[in-house]
Amino acid sequence: MPSIAPREVELLIEARWILPMSEGLPLLEEHAIAFEDGRLQGPWPTGEARRHVTPKQTLRLERHALLPGLVNAHNHAGMSLMRGYADDLPLMTWLNEHIWPAEAKHISPDFVADGTRLAMAEMLRSGTTTFADMYLAPEAVGEILEQAAMRVQLCTPLIDFPTPWARDFRTGLELTEALLERYRHHSTITLALGPHAPYTVGDDSLQQLRKVRERLGLSIQMHVHETADEVEQSLGQYGKRPLRRLFEAGLLGPHFQAVHMTQVDDDDLAILRESGTHVIHCPQSNLKLASGFCPVARLQEAGVNVALGTDGAASNNDLDMFDELKSAALLAKGVSGDAAALPAMAALAMATRNGACALGMGDRIGQLREGFAADLIAVDLQAINTLPVYNPASSIVYAMNSRQVSHVWVGGQRRVTNGELVDIDMDQLTHRVLGHQQAMVNTSQPGEAS
Repeated sequence: MPSIAPREVELLIEARWILPMSEGLPLLEEHAIAFEDGRLQGPWPTGEARRHVTPKQTLRLERHALLPGLVNAHNHAGMSLMRGYADDLPLMTWLNEHIWPAEAKHISPDFVADGTRLAMAEMLRSGTTTFADMYLAPEAVGEILEQAAMRVQLCTPLIDFPTPWARDFRTGLELTEALLERYRHHSTITLALGPHAPYTVGDDSLQQLRKVRERLGLSIQMHVHETADEVEQSLGQYGKRPLRRLFEAGLLGPHFQAVHMTQVDDDDLAILRESGTHVIHCPQSNLKLASGFCPVARLQEAGVNVALGTDGAASNNDLDMFDELKSAALLAKGVSGDAAALPAMAALAMATRNGACALGMGDRIGQLREGFAADLIAVDLQAINTLPVYNPASSIVYAMNSRQVSHVWVGGQRRVTNGELVDIDMDQLTHRVLGHQQAMVNTSQPGEAS
């Protein structure tokens, strides 16, 4: 049979290691991967790659590991402008006495847009290529994302009391439907419903949510069981735990992303497993707000998909997913009492393919495999803090820091090269951020940040 001529591709990357993050596919040494038209081809052993492709450009990364771009499955990107604004406080004090009053005074489309620009720059520089965003003024965020090469699940803010975006829950649903028309067929923006939490959404609103979700086919992301107090209040008010209430309202399923889940009893575990609901773990935010510990090892043993998120910079206080996955791995061991809980590759899976699955994108991102989107990152492991490298996954999870991210591509587009952001004017962005900071300082009240 005649041989097939090599395909012409835009770029071939030859790397010391590749971590495809596909189930059952091992670490690859001295392999190469290519992409053309934003899609991956390969990987192959480096010596065989040119039998398959003819690259216009070749990038040799002899010190590096390639892996999928990280997926931050829960964030409030616009809140980056509140980083450090109200620290060292419990959740409800933080929300009721500081964050919500500050939002009432300062939130505007420009505020959210600039906060999102700052968040995206931080995420790209630290290797995140996809994120789920749940915050106010989603139409302003959408305009920013239309111009930027990142993937996002845009969760519209739904809550029973008035916000700068909507006067009530029903209005929020109407605005969501209008926004869906704008992004229904967008290549990088996916819309989802973002009800805040069971304690801020009444039963009537939950029924409205169910009907709209069934009609529009959208995913739902919601803070659930973030604290023990939330569960106790629900038992007092409704006679049932929040997750049970959501289940009985017909809302749970593979389309539902339950964020935090620090409180899980046997009934909760059965509901999560049987419904196929995803859990988004935010370890550093939970630790900082003293909210509790998500039992990751127990959830995974039961077959529940657990993804990873940073939460917002106001409660973390960074959006560094490498820092987050190290915390997740260590916390899982401490909470379970099992040093083998959440090993390095499983932690990386939470930040890649598990996150992609939770956001309904598991068929196109989160793995380095033929036909998937060319969302990938390179990390330089030949640094003082990661030498010697016996196990690249362990080096990445337990020893690496995000400054070792050298290259980032989203859909084949360069977003970071040699550690520098591409097409982002950081001087201009810094000027705008400092302007918002000064405005917040000038109008702060006693007890608020100053």
